Amino acid sequence: MAAGIPKQYLPLKGRTVLEHALDVLFSCRPIHAVVLALSADDRHWQALEGRYGDRNLVCVTGGRARCHSVMNALAHLEAEAEDTDWVLVHDAARPCLRAEDVLVLINTLAPDTGGGLLGIPVSDTMKRTRPDGEITETVNREHLWHAQTPQMFRLGQLRTALEQALAQDILVTDEAAAMELAGYHPRVVRGHADNIKITVPEDLALAEFYLGQRKPS
Repeated sequence: MAAGIPKQYLPLKGRTVLEHALDVLFSCRPIHAVVLALSADDRHWQALEGRYGDRNLVCVTGGRARCHSVMNALAHLEAEAEDTDWVLVHDAARPCLRAEDVLVLINTLAPDTGGGLLGIPVSDTMKRTRPDGEITETVNREHLWHAQTPQMFRLGQLRTALEQALAQDILVTDEAAAMELAGYHPRVVRGHADNIKITVPEDLALAEFYLGQRKPS
């Protein structure tokens, strides 16, 4: 991001990226609590936590990779929730999540056992290349999806799936991948393309544009 602070704390329309993500989650009535995984050397959250003093929010220490941070959050929830309870994992750097998409995800997956995630169909032509950029093939984009978050799974099933992946030294890049390795078949629920992840500087400007198009809540 070429920034002096972590991207989740960058300013975006009067708030930080992280606050936008948290506020959407707290606006969804089915969500009972939020567990926020923070870096052990985080020095920025303290300035924001007062905004959430009346919210059911708990902070835990994150880990080396995403999967370790999620495991730490699940470990906290073990004492607070049942293995059959649903948990949603969301990227702090996705500030444009729509509450309506969270509710569609919950309502669509609640009857299922394998859980799933938000996503959007791939619309671009997909190329596979060698390391030097030379194209080796054009990939059929039919049934290909861009994976987003939140990703929603039963607490106990997700914990076991992540434990199994880590035991095999597999650092899965999302929770659905861990569930797939464990033999489950998560479902993709169509979301919106504006649920972008802040990764490069131009993403911040795009997120500001998307948020600016929305009606005030």
